[in-house]
Amino acid sequence: MHKITIANGDGIGPEIMAATLKVLEASGFEYQADEIQVGKKVYENGFTSGIEPDAWDKIMANKVLLKAPITTPQGGGYKSLNVTIRKTLGLFANVRPVRSMHPFVATKHPKLDIVIVRENEEDLYAGIEHRQTPEVFQCLKLITQPGSEKIVRYAFEYAKATGRKKVTCMTKDNIMKQTDGIFHKTFKEVAKEYPQIETDHMIIDIGSAKLAACPENFDVVVTPNLYGDIVSDIVAEISGSVGLAGSSNIGMNCSMFEAIHGSAPDIAGQNIANPTGLIFGACLMLNHLGEQKIASKIENAVLKTIEDKIATRDIYKDDGETTLVGTQEFADAVISRLGQKPSHLSAREVSEESQKMKIELGAKASVKRDLDGVDVFLYEENRDPNWVASQLKAAAQDQKLQLAMITNRGVKVFPDGNPETFCTDHWRCRFLADGASSTDVVSLLGKINTAGLDIIKTENLYTFDGEPGYSKGQGQ
Repeated sequence: MHKITIANGDGIGPEIMAATLKVLEASGFEYQADEIQVGKKVYENGFTSGIEPDAWDKIMANKVLLKAPITTPQGGGYKSLNVTIRKTLGLFANVRPVRSMHPFVATKHPKLDIVIVRENEEDLYAGIEHRQTPEVFQCLKLITQPGSEKIVRYAFEYAKATGRKKVTCMTKDNIMKQTDGIFHKTFKEVAKEYPQIETDHMIIDIGSAKLAACPENFDVVVTPNLYGDIVSDIVAEISGSVGLAGSSNIGMNCSMFEAIHGSAPDIAGQNIANPTGLIFGACLMLNHLGEQKIASKIENAVLKTIEDKIATRDIYKDDGETTLVGTQEFADAVISRLGQKPSHLSAREVSEESQKMKIELGAKASVKRDLDGVDVFLYEENRDPNWVASQLKAAAQDQKLQLAMITNRGVKVFPDGNPETFCTDHWRCRFLADGASSTDVVSLLGKINTAGLDIIKTENLYTFDGEPGYSKGQGQ
């Protein structure tokens, strides 16, 4: 008897969860469920996280959460509950298998069969944002080496365990050389341990285009958080419907399973939503729990239903042969086919061995860190970079740290800036010196403050084993 936690969500969530549980119960899966409330009603009851405190106890006790989609209110300081759950429980790997069901679901890509492995805890989804000036808003992109290693190693372990042949890494490290750079570097290092698996790397823009144009050339794709969210929806949509894909969120101790689509409140309560994505999410849960036979039985029944041209509205064909059904009727059709197998489509077999992946991080190496200087961010409405530079030079004339560069929105505007460069009220002012110390930084900041300049943020500049840990200005 398995113990799981269930969250019905909102929008179409309760409908597709009811359909999914109906299929699970009919399949012979023996479980005991603890139900929790999450989503819109919880937000409206004053819990800005979207989840009540005692719900965490149930999730952590049972270790497994099957969650229907939820609605996150826009604005007002509300945080995404999906992101909160993933980060709080350390669910570092978001795994989204997608394949086409040609010719039963319309698609231009009949050979599509891809697994997107998305880092789940870091990147811009840290949600650390600030309004720094009247004109400038900031979102911090945080990527760590251990976080990168965990997800990259998981992607290779997943490929090895499931018989996949190739892992593709996608980043934008031609622009974000520090953050995406460490992800790509880690990928190359970990790949050496898996010589039997083919690897390649693509810049995310052309990689996304290639995924949309020729997905048959990809097998497993591993990416940082934001890119993975985007490309997994692209792949799901071109497979025929975003409503067909399930998703697993895997941590060292807890896991969450869901559909990849949203709560679709515009069609809630109409019994027209496709429950396939959540049913497949439940199949991923069953595989995770070691119930591979039941998972395969359910997946086969879903595929047989689709082969028999029984469809919800999103995949319905008005061809005189396809039967249009509602959410619950689709679940009934799946139940009536439990034990049957499709003749054209086939469920992917998952062995018990595939659940024994080991994610062990390499030893942490000691790194020599030296302070080079500081970036001082100013709010200043005067749009003349030479005037800003003159004020800073006057303030720092007796300081060890001296002004080396000013950028505006990342573009170098001093020295030798281009007069055509548009400047806003947000200035990054870089001060450098050999053998700089924290005392030098504090002294400089005091001088700048005394000069009446408005400091809104600082970033110390370090080298690590002699390698700069900060970016150049564009145009530098």
